Amino acid sequence: MSLAALTRPWAATSYGFLDASAKREIRRKMIKAIAVPGCQMPYASREVPMARGWGTGGLQVTLTLVNPRSVVKVIDQGADDGVNAASIRRFVSRVSGAAETWDTLAATIVQSRHRVPEEVMREDQVLVLQVPNPEPLRGVEPNISIARQMHADADYGKLWLTLYEQIVRKGRIMQGAAYPSLVNGRHVMTPSPIPRWDVPKLHMARHLTFLSAGREKRLFAVPPHTRVEPLVFSDRPYLVEDHAELVCRRSGISGYFMNELPQDDGTSAFEVSDSNLGIKAIRHAEGEVVEIGATWYRNGEMSQ
Repeated sequence: MSLAALTRPWAATSYGFLDASAKREIRRKMIKAIAVPGCQMPYASREVPMARGWGTGGLQVTLTLVNPRSVVKVIDQGADDGVNAASIRRFVSRVSGAAETWDTLAATIVQSRHRVPEEVMREDQVLVLQVPNPEPLRGVEPNISIARQMHADADYGKLWLTLYEQIVRKGRIMQGAAYPSLVNGRHVMTPSPIPRWDVPKLHMARHLTFLSAGREKRLFAVPPHTRVEPLVFSDRPYLVEDHAELVCRRSGISGYFMNELPQDDGTSAFEVSDSNLGIKAIRHAEGEVVEIGATWYRNGEMSQ
């Protein structure tokens, strides 16, 4: 027997990198996740050419959804030009033939780490959020089997107790990113490490949202026009970050979520987190014809 007899002829990689079996399984779990909003669905997370914890879950969902007519936007902490965002966007384009874009309005698939775009997404768009830890009960119940039973029983008393303790000790709820939220009145989910500013954008949104954790092998979904309600007490309303008065040093716009940049003199400068929105604002100020879509927030207040 020769070595040539033991090898197969060269063949191109499967379309979209993932093999047909992997895509079929993920699609089935995605359909189940849509049918039971907020409920975590286990799946056999495949190996992809990037390290676990760097967006492998979101990448697998994107590769399952993408087709040659897709237009893909990838953002990392709101920025399109980050190394991780650029690498994922380029990889998806190369293995699928899909077009790349920085414009939220032009995209059909938006994959994101830690942010939801400021421009309102449409019915024909899909948001894919990368999730490092999909289990909202992990902090109060480390035993995953017991946590699953608590989800089945809708037993979220420990989560409420945690929020209550924060109010007693600090005077307010200290939970920042990944704020636990009740989906469709049934399952509590962690909406990825998006800031509190972004959680209201998922409530009754027109677009479909998938949240996937490749390292934890779990995905869940928020279908269009689904209630997403942060856990709050009736006398303690949900508050987002107070960024209404902050002004972007580059684009001059205000009323949106900002990144704080410490300066050498001890002060802070601010830049709008949604980098493409800032770019559009700059181009518009320079006299270019630029389409800026409706935004979720206006002057720091939720407008949708």
